[in-house]
Order: sequence, then C-alpha cells, then structure tokens
Amino acid sequence: MATLADELAADLDFSEDENISEFDEEEEYSNKKLSEVSVKEEDSEMDDPQHQKIEDNPNSIRKVSRFLYSKHTQEVLKKIDYYIAQNRSASDVVGPAEEDDEYKLIVESNSMTADIDNEIQTVHKFIRDHYAAKFPELESLVYNPLDYARTVKAIGNELDLTKVDLRAFLPSATIMVITVTGSTTSGRSLSEEEWKLTEEACDMVLDLDAARKKIMSYVESRMTVIAPNLSNVVGTSTAAKLLTAAGGLAAFCKIPSCNVQVLGNHRKTNTGFSSANMDRHAGYIFYSDLVNSVPQDLRRKVVKIVAAKAVLAARIDANHQAPHGEQGRRMREEVDSKIEKLQEAPPSKVVKALPVPDEGPKKRRGGKRVRRQKEAYAMTELRAARNRMTFGEAEEEVGYGDETEGLGMAAKQIGKIRASVADQRNKVKVPKLKSFSNRISGTSTSGLASSLAFTPAQSMELIDPTAILEKQKRNDEKYFGDGAFSIIRK
Repeated sequence: MATLADELAADLDFSEDENISEFDEEEEYSNKKLSEVSVKEEDSEMDDPQHQKIEDNPNSIRKVSRFLYSKHTQEVLKKIDYYIAQNRSASDVVGPAEEDDEYKLIVESNSMTADIDNEIQTVHKFIRDHYAAKFPELESLVYNPLDYARTVKAIGNELDLTKVDLRAFLPSATIMVITVTGSTTSGRSLSEEEWKLTEEACDMVLDLDAARKKIMSYVESRMTVIAPNLSNVVGTSTAAKLLTAAGGLAAFCKIPSCNVQVLGNHRKTNTGFSSANMDRHAGYIFYSDLVNSVPQDLRRKVVKIVAAKAVLAARIDANHQAPHGEQGRRMREEVDSKIEKLQEAPPSKVVKALPVPDEGPKKRRGGKRVRRQKEAYAMTELRAARNRMTFGEAEEEVGYGDETEGLGMAAKQIGKIRASVADQRNKVKVPKLKSFSNRISGTSTSGLASSLAFTPAQSMELIDPTAILEKQKRNDEKYFGDGAFSIIRK
C-alpha cells in the first residue's frame, strides 16, 4: 500500500517532467522559427538574378570581403532581431547566466564588432583603389571610411561637383576644398562596370556600419538583463567587453579587482619607437567613458575604485540579487562622490593671528641656590675689560699650549680689581661669643701671647706683644690701605 509520502513524491516528479517538457517545447519552437526565417531569406537571395550575377563577377567586393554576407553573420543578425522582438526582462533569466541562449548571443555578437571594423577598413581600401581613377585627391581630403564611401556614392561620375550636395555628412570647409580640387583633378570618368563595383563596395561599407550599430545597440540594451548592476557601474558597452574578455559572468566574478584593471590590455610592439607614452596596464575600464571624464593624473586611482565596484556588482548579478540594478546605481553614486572628492581643491591654509603677548612679570625661581649660582657666574670688571678692545691698538695675547687668548683691555687696567661681592643674605649668622680677654686701651691681647721671644742674636729676650701688633698694622695700611697694591717696588 502506497504511503502519503510516495504519492507526494510521485506528484512532484510528474510536475518536474511537465516543466522540462514545456521548456523543451518552447526552445524547439524558437529554433524552428529562426530556421524558417533564415531558409526563406536564403531562398530569396538565391532567386535574385542580380545577386547571382554579382557573385559570379571575379572583381566583385564579395570575393574580397565575405564576412557580412556569410551564413554565420546573417544568423547572428536574425537571432538579434528575434530576441529584440521578445523583449525579455531580468526576471526571465533563470539559473546561471552562462546557460541562457540570449547571453551566449550577446557574447558572440560583442566579439563580432572588432571583425566588422576590420572589414570596413578592407572595403575602404577597395573603394580607394577603384575610385582613384576618377578622383585621386579625394582620399587625402576625407579620411573617415564611412564619410569617404558616402562622398563617393554621392559624386559618382559627376564632373561638375557644384551640382552635388554633400552638406548632409561633410562640413562646409571640406565641401569647398573638394569642389575646388574636383574642378582641377586629373581623373577620368569610370566605366559602367567600374562604377557598379565601386558602388557595391560603398553599399557594403554602409551595411557593415549598420550591422555594427545594430549589434552594439542590442548588446548595450540586453546587458541590463544579464548584468544590470555591472552595467550601471561601468556602462553597458564596457560591461559587455569585460564579460567577453573574461569568458562569462561566472568567470568574471572569480577574477580579483587588481586583475580586472588590466582586462582587455593588448601590449603593442612598436619596434623602433619610444614606449614612454604607452599606457601600461590599461584595459577596458581605463578607456571607458567614466575614467576618461576625469583628469589624467587621477585616472589610475579611479580605475582601482571602478574595478573594485565592478567585481562586487558582477557577483550580485551572478546570484540574481537586485535584478533591477538598484545596488549598481548605489555603487555608481559612491564612485561619483569619490571622484568629486578627489577633484576638490585642497583646503586653504588659515592664517592664525599671533597670541597676545604676556607682558607681566615672568615667574623666576628664587632662593639660596639661585643666588649662589648667580654669584658664581656674575660678570666681574676683569671679564668685562677682557671683552673690550682699544681702537687702533694691537691686543695683547697670552698663549698656553697650542691656543692663545686675548686679554683685551684687562692688561691695561690700572687700579683695583673688583672681586665678586658676596651676598649678605647667604652668609651664615654666627652668634657672638662673649670674650673674657683683657681689654687694654681698646686693644685685646690673647691669653696665649708671651713676652719672651727667641732670636738668633740673643737666645732669649723680652718683647712687647702690643708693639709688634701695632707695627704690623702700620705695614698693612702702607701696602693694602686702599684695597689694592698701591705701591709696587721694582
């Protein structure tokens, strides 16, 4: 007997099989419609006699350039028309983006744009070679391949260029130069067959340009479906180039931002030329419109900022988060704000006024220690005289060792030399002791003084101690009475 769980499992399996079968039927139907359209257009082209005649001509441009009318290119253009008519949204993409058929078409279409540019240059050379017989100076006047093809198609075999209207795609100055040069050209009129070959090449250039515009507009419009957040950060065209170079959205998410900066970098080998001005490590992000809009000196910093945000936006797209691109718009606003911050002028230096001078008395440390230090280093008259010199006279010098010192005016000073004056506050106050010595006529004699003296003449004689003191006092007043050497004996 089947349980309830078995019945539920059977119902789930049945529903999954139905979904798979419906998806397969839709895919088969779309592929069938595309194949029917391609078969009808191929049959119509093969039935056209003019088309068959052009293919048979060995000098036709279709023998040189086969890219535009190749089966692969036509199938891609038809698929683009089919998916443009579908008008899918970001919510229609289910599962990995790399497995979606439209994503594969976007990658393939984006890689075709470079081939179309090469084909345009090839056809342009074909037109110049064939139309040089009619107007050889035209290639030196109009350089753009598209403008050159339009000009050739407008002029044709006309000899009087004043009757040709070129104002739709050329400036007036160029038109005037072409008109004057065409009146004096040495070219000849082309034959009917030569003109048909040239006109066919001009039509091919215009068709190639139309195909390129169609592919680029489709890729840019559908990138908002595959990677909406990445497209909002770097732009749709740059996002398509990054995903094509990386090999898909999942592969792009695995690349670090430092390598995303150089994604799409093609190193050119300019043999014999200087490589000083070559942009190294410059990829698709460096040449995007966002980076080129900032000054040259800030582009390296902006590339790092944009590459980091691009990787984060791609990982959001790979997980199908924010399908409407709101996270990408927020990241783009952050990038724009950082660019504005980098371009801001540096803040001006504020000139501060000097502080109000403090004219009050400064705090100085006082006390015994400071007073002793001042006394030790006080300027004396001797040092002041040594620092002075007499005008017009040689200074007396004293040498010791290998050095000499000048004496200045100290050698010529006459009179007393002031000694350093001791501060009375530093002197220790000693208490006065009472003297018990005898006071005789204002003089006192020590108790140890004796009236006996030993002399070489007489071994022992009596002397007066008071008379000896008075004699010594008179001698002191004679030589040191005024505090200096007053009498110097020669």
